[in-house]
Amino acid sequence: MGASNGDWLFAMGRGEEDSTRHRPSRPTQNLISTTTLGPANRGRLLQALYDMGPSSRADLARYTGVSRGTIGGIVQPLLDRRILAEGEVVPPNQSGGKPATKLWFSKDAKPICAVLLMHDHVRTCLVSLDGAVYAHSTEAFPKDLSNPQEAFRIISRSVKRTATSVDMPILGVGVAVAGMINTETGSIVSMSLAPFFDNFPIGHELGKELGVPVCVDKDDRALLVGDRWFGKGRGRGNFAVVYTGEVLGAALYLDGHLHRGPSGAGGEIGHTIVQLNGSRCKCGRSGCWETIATLRWLRDEAQTRGLPQPASLDTHRLIILADQGVEGAAQLLEEYASNLSVGLANLQQLMAPNYIIIHGDAAQGGDRMLKLIEGSFRQLILSRPGDDVSLVLGDSEDVAAMRGAAGLVLSELLNFPL
Repeated sequence: MGASNGDWLFAMGRGEEDSTRHRPSRPTQNLISTTTLGPANRGRLLQALYDMGPSSRADLARYTGVSRGTIGGIVQPLLDRRILAEGEVVPPNQSGGKPATKLWFSKDAKPICAVLLMHDHVRTCLVSLDGAVYAHSTEAFPKDLSNPQEAFRIISRSVKRTATSVDMPILGVGVAVAGMINTETGSIVSMSLAPFFDNFPIGHELGKELGVPVCVDKDDRALLVGDRWFGKGRGRGNFAVVYTGEVLGAALYLDGHLHRGPSGAGGEIGHTIVQLNGSRCKCGRSGCWETIATLRWLRDEAQTRGLPQPASLDTHRLIILADQGVEGAAQLLEEYASNLSVGLANLQQLMAPNYIIIHGDAAQGGDRMLKLIEGSFRQLILSRPGDDVSLVLGDSEDVAAMRGAAGLVLSELLNFPL
């Protein structure tokens, strides 16, 4: 019968070297050859499925620029090993012919354990290759926690509990971290709200404990991967995600490629300077975007202005206070939206993703908050003929980040670039 699902996937990730692996991928890419059925071609076909969603063999042939016979030769082993499955039947067109079936990822394939590591808790789940998220587990860190080894014991316990909740081994572990990451070493460079994690080799430690591949990246980039494959970024060649809340972060998908700086640098949009003589940031610099557009700023302002329960204020509750006519609430909401628009406008002016998906606290404000942000945003960006620039709200960021963390592992095992 050949290799098992897991063995076969591992072989794909470590088999033939794809000479284009480090190049930016394109929304449409030809396969390396019409006769080679190696890891590179399989990886690109699977990437095409994630880009397009459930697709017929004919759809995949058109997308990749090869014959249906070539697609069939690649697809059949994937079906035999239960990586793919046939689903919805597409009736023939008016010219006749056989009905087609759409291909998608099998629910029987081994899952990936996804980890979302925040400063105060760890969340784990299993993600199937078709994007289903299940076996959720959340564990909070003690408030007085300062020892990274103690924190890792909590993380490891949560991961093992989730990984053993099904009667099959996992393919690997994807970790999305709310902090600066070295993607080459799988280490946390720094985590401003949990400094005890600074320089902690979480990828190495989890790999040693579990004996499976572990991929580590920033939570913002995991969000982007989740949006790209299953959310509002699907099928787009250029877009950005921005996370708002206690911190600010961003990730970019440009020209069909997830942008990373050397060793995973970049994405620290909260520490771009928006006020040269601004307030002191927790990073030690002055005037960072985070000093005027995070929940910390919002709550400090709410306390200064005498709004009720300022320590727990967020966008959703601020909108409720504004609707109730609480003095100062509507004005603070408008200022918060305006402050958020400054960083979004800077991102658009510099990189022109033209489609920005907003996650986190601001997204909880729904269309009311989006309209306020967009009103200021439009005044700050330059207008170019033919430009179609959109701000949209993301879906649940936890689900998107979990799916994206799993996507990090798939990218490694299936030998295709994100």
